[in-house]
Amino acid sequence: QAQFVESGGGSVRPGGALRLSCATSGFLFTEFPMVWYRQPPGEERDQVAEISTDGFDTDYAASVQGRFTISRDNAESKVYLQMNNLEPEDTAVYYCNTKPRFRDWGQGTQVTVSS
Repeated sequence: QAQFVESGGGSVRPGGALRLSCATSGFLFTEFPMVWYRQPPGEERDQVAEISTDGFDTDYAASVQGRFTISRDNAESKVYLQMNNLEPEDTAVYYCNTKPRFRDWGQGTQVTVSS
């Protein structure tokens, strides 16, 4: 059973930064591209960033391009999301999963950006 444990969220002011982590288990991490998703209050869960199995290829939603950086540690089966220059619109619960997605989701980590 795939498991995802997200951490690193918090409350920051606009312009601040956070680094999210996702620890995974229950599947062969190196065989899957990894994706960060976010779900703002009252909205659907959307893809934010994606990284290839070897970490060399990445893709970002237009709204975070240039501010967020996804990375992975295949030895530790972890994926990260460095978020800089945060905006109030980035407020959401952030989740990680594979591509294609496993049915199971972690609890997510809350990011709140407010002045």
